[in-house]
Amino acid sequence: MEPMVVLDRLTRDFGPVRAVDSVSFSVRRGEVVGFLGPNGAGKTTTMRMITGYLLPTSGTARVMGFDVVEAPLEVKRRLGYLPEGAPLYGDMTVEALLRFVAEVRGYSGAEKRRRVGEAAEKAQLLDVLRQPVDTLSKGYKRRVGLAQAILHDPPVLILDEPTDGLDPNQKYDVRRLVQEMAPHKAIIVSTHILEEVDAVCTRAVVIARGRVVADAHPDELRTLSPRHNAVRVRIAADGVEGLAKQIRRLPVVREVEIERAMDGMADLVVLPRDGREIAADLLGWLRAQGVAVTEFFVEQGRLDDVFRVLTTRAEREAAAHA
Repeated sequence: MEPMVVLDRLTRDFGPVRAVDSVSFSVRRGEVVGFLGPNGAGKTTTMRMITGYLLPTSGTARVMGFDVVEAPLEVKRRLGYLPEGAPLYGDMTVEALLRFVAEVRGYSGAEKRRRVGEAAEKAQLLDVLRQPVDTLSKGYKRRVGLAQAILHDPPVLILDEPTDGLDPNQKYDVRRLVQEMAPHKAIIVSTHILEEVDAVCTRAVVIARGRVVADAHPDELRTLSPRHNAVRVRIAADGVEGLAKQIRRLPVVREVEIERAMDGMADLVVLPRDGREIAADLLGWLRAQGVAVTEFFVEQGRLDDVFRVLTTRAEREAAAHA
C-alpha cells in the first residue's frame, strides 16, 4: 500500500532560524500518527507546510501523490485541516459557518445539507447550530473547527492539538471519532499530550529542535524509558531501607526507589540494568529471603520519561554544536 502522506527532508527557515530541519516520514491509510514535541519544536510549522499554508525552504511533501508546492489545490481537496486555534468567523452561527465551508468545498442543495448535518452530528454540535461562534466555549469552538475539517470526508486529516480546551468527556468523544475514522484515512495528530498517543495513535513521531528524534510504535518507544521492565513491589514499610540496600547489590539491578504509603506499607521500584527483564529473578530472590509481598507487577515504561529523554538530549546536542 502506497503512503498517502510523504515528507521528504522537509525544511523551513525563518531568516537565520531553522524551524524545521530535514523532516522525513510517511503515513499510510489506517495509521494515526502522533506528532509529538515540546513547544517550539516545529510541529505546527511542519503541518502548515503539509497543508500548503507555508512553502518549504527545501525538501518536499506529497499528499495522495500531489506535491504541496506544485499542486496545492489538489492537496487541499484531499485533506482536512484543524489548525492550531482554529480561526473561525465569530459573528456567524455554527450552521452558517459550516454551510459556508461546504459551499467553498463545492457542495450545494441537498448534498450541502447532508454534509453539514453529518459533520455537526459527528462533532456533537447539533445543540448549538443556531448560536454565533463567538458565544461558544473554547471546547465548542474546537469542535466547530473539527467539523469543518471533516465535512468533505477527506482521505487525509491533519489535526493540530484536536483536544485543546476540551473537558474529559469531550476529549473522549473526539478520540472515539478519530478511532472510528482511522481505518479509512491517514491521520496526523499533533499534540504534546502524551495520553493522546496511548488513546488513538498507532505510531509516534517525536520532533525536537526541528528534527525527528524518534519514529516508532508507542510500545517500542516505552522500551527507551528508564522504567521499562521496572518492578514495583509492595511490602511492609518496616525495614524497607535495609531491604532496598540488599536489592541494590543484585547484579541485574541498577537502582531501587522507595515510595512510602500512608497505610504502613511501602513500594520498592526496582529499576533493571539495560532494561532487561528481572521480574522472575527478583521474585525468586524475595521468596528466598522470606519477604512478604502484597503486590508485584512489571512496568511497561512511561512515554513521558521517553519524551523527556529524547527532547532534552536533542537540546543538549544542539547547545553543544552552537
